Amino acid sequence: MNARQLAGQLVMIRVPGTELYADMEKYLRDNHIRAICLFRQNMVDAAQLARFTTALRLAMGPNSLIALDQEGGAVVRTTWLPAPPAAMGLGATDDAVLCFSVGAAVARGVKALGFNWNFAPVLDINNNPNNPVIAERSFGADPRRATALALAWMDGSLSEGVACCVKHFPGHGDTHIDSHRDLPTVDKPLAALEALELAPFRTAAHAPAMMTAHIVYPALDPDRPATLSRRILTGLLREQWGYRGVVITDGLDMRAIAGHYGAGNAAVMALTAGADMVMALGTRETQQETLDALAGAIDSGQVTAADIAARLQRLDRLAQDYPCSTARYTLDTEDRVLMAEAWSRGLTAYRNPQRPAIGAKVRLVVRQDAVSDGVAEAGVPAQQLSDWLAHYYEVVTVTFADAESFDWAALPQDGRVLILASTSRLRYGPLARATWRPDLHLALWSPFQALDIDAPALITYGFAEPALKAVTAWLIGELEATGRCPVEGFAA
Repeated sequence: MNARQLAGQLVMIRVPGTELYADMEKYLRDNHIRAICLFRQNMVDAAQLARFTTALRLAMGPNSLIALDQEGGAVVRTTWLPAPPAAMGLGATDDAVLCFSVGAAVARGVKALGFNWNFAPVLDINNNPNNPVIAERSFGADPRRATALALAWMDGSLSEGVACCVKHFPGHGDTHIDSHRDLPTVDKPLAALEALELAPFRTAAHAPAMMTAHIVYPALDPDRPATLSRRILTGLLREQWGYRGVVITDGLDMRAIAGHYGAGNAAVMALTAGADMVMALGTRETQQETLDALAGAIDSGQVTAADIAARLQRLDRLAQDYPCSTARYTLDTEDRVLMAEAWSRGLTAYRNPQRPAIGAKVRLVVRQDAVSDGVAEAGVPAQQLSDWLAHYYEVVTVTFADAESFDWAALPQDGRVLILASTSRLRYGPLARATWRPDLHLALWSPFQALDIDAPALITYGFAEPALKAVTAWLIGELEATGRCPVEGFAA
């Protein structure tokens, strides 16, 4: 292969549409692309998706890598498969055997659709309640316990033949900036990083793949974010820790990287830093810029032949150990039962919430809509929640678009039970914190929202159908909330 074709083997792209058109097939073949990440907009149903991944595999060859983000909770792509709980919901059960079973079930579903690589589980330790992008995606705040649960989940996936990719090395849990939007810094002493952020990744030596974080860690490298840092990816991960799996970047189109370094330049920097594959998820023009830049670096010797050979060997081994195929998914019913159990066991009570009597008059206060933030799927709409509660109560629904301009005091004082349903990951601001006083808070996404509102809360860690069924079972007295939130601040 020439330099441009070699570059194509080291790039993962996204594709438009829900089928492989002739133009895209030619593009994949001409550029020797072997890795694709699919998103919700590429998916209609199981039959369509299996056809699509089969066509991609035929176009890209036997060492294809077809990936998705099927973490659980709000971050899933194939929404019709049995819905896995968010990592923190599993953390609330503190059950490694359950985590293994859920990871295996997730793998069974996505493998049947033609995927061989899942960008999960999250190994970030979320000890920062103001983190805007991790939150319930983390298994918890204690590095020892969260790591054990996450790696049990991973082992379940590996047992079913789907490669995992732990993320986001060296740790995204203690940021207050989303790297999709800007470049965060985690400025801690090395000893603090080793005790918290680094500990899970150092333990994950058997992970088939690891995804980098677009974050600056001055104690490790004061000049470059981890994705572009040779000190971190080669010096620490490869040489000190001896990691032998695949290292892939997070999306280089994210503002933390593209906004500061440019896509093509960043791809070269990442490869020379030690990444095996760069994720070029932008437009075709951005992909071409990335391919051109990498080809130039290969031609010039900036990336050596030995480096290329080592990277290709790791990527080929990943594809061969976890081959793509499509198959019949035979355990859908059993896996739905498993997921429902996992959601129910994670259900968490905070401040002793009380059930409204069945048939009571309630006023539901809820955000009108909760759109996707580009990482998570869209939250549950207000009308759906209103219709759901109407099966059990006489419901009046009040919606808001902006929590910081919503006047809680203007709600009628008519004796109705006030139920607040939180349906986004956004933390509440000072107005809501100071003035909102529901009788019951249903925290249907981020558990940290329960800390914002001075009220008893029921925490689900997500809004998928089995989460709402678990809440229903609690409301009607058939289920107790036995989960324990695995982060600080929820003892009451």
